[in-house]
Amino acid sequence: MTDTQHTPAAQLDLAGGSEEERLAAHVADLRHRIEEAAYQYYVEDNPRLSDAEYDQLMLELQRIEGEHPELQSPDSPTQRVGGGGAAPVQDVPQHRHPAPMLSLANARSEEELRAWHRRAQNILPNAAFAYVCELKIDGLAMALSYERGRLTVGATRGDGLIGEDWTPNVRTIRSIPQKLLGEHMPDRVEVRGEVYMTTRSFEKLNEQMSGTRLFANPRNSAAGSLRQKDSRITATRALDFFGYQIGYINGMNVSSQ
Repeated sequence: MTDTQHTPAAQLDLAGGSEEERLAAHVADLRHRIEEAAYQYYVEDNPRLSDAEYDQLMLELQRIEGEHPELQSPDSPTQRVGGGGAAPVQDVPQHRHPAPMLSLANARSEEELRAWHRRAQNILPNAAFAYVCELKIDGLAMALSYERGRLTVGATRGDGLIGEDWTPNVRTIRSIPQKLLGEHMPDRVEVRGEVYMTTRSFEKLNEQMSGTRLFANPRNSAAGSLRQKDSRITATRALDFFGYQIGYINGMNVSSQ
């Protein structure tokens, strides 16, 4: 994937000025590139940066803002709730999450993971931690709300506080149960996970769309397929769901992953 070809004025001034001016220009350039990449990812469903490239830009901006608080800004991408979300589609109902639905943090090395552990241990000095390893599925974050075992809402993350209600489309995904199985049901539970498309299904979809605009990657195709105004279109796409977290539960105790 290639980076944006739009060059902000700040980037053009990196070679001149004082050290403080060059650093401020570099920060402005990083913010511009991150915001544009987020727009391409969340709104256009056409990312031009890989996740690793995007994370590298964000980590560099976080480092500079941490070392130079005078360069921090309330509108910086580092201050966005939930790390950014899809722009709302017109006329789609909104859904307020019972608990904030934030993005997951990344650790790309053993030292980063150990640093996270030290921070957690400092917050909870008497806690004994157990770790669970799961697959990381790259799709569209989804929150499924069940009341007395029946699916009532399927909503995207949005800005982390308010998402989009795509329940009719979510009901077309066969791996998402309309009704939970079991004798004991919580009064209310929110299951969080990812709506995704397998590589094989992604390739088949692009073959079927020959002659039209193709999807860039499986994550892109999953997001575009779910966020269709016509649920009949979503029903023709081979979408799947991977649940990994309970966001909210009432009427039942859960003690472990």
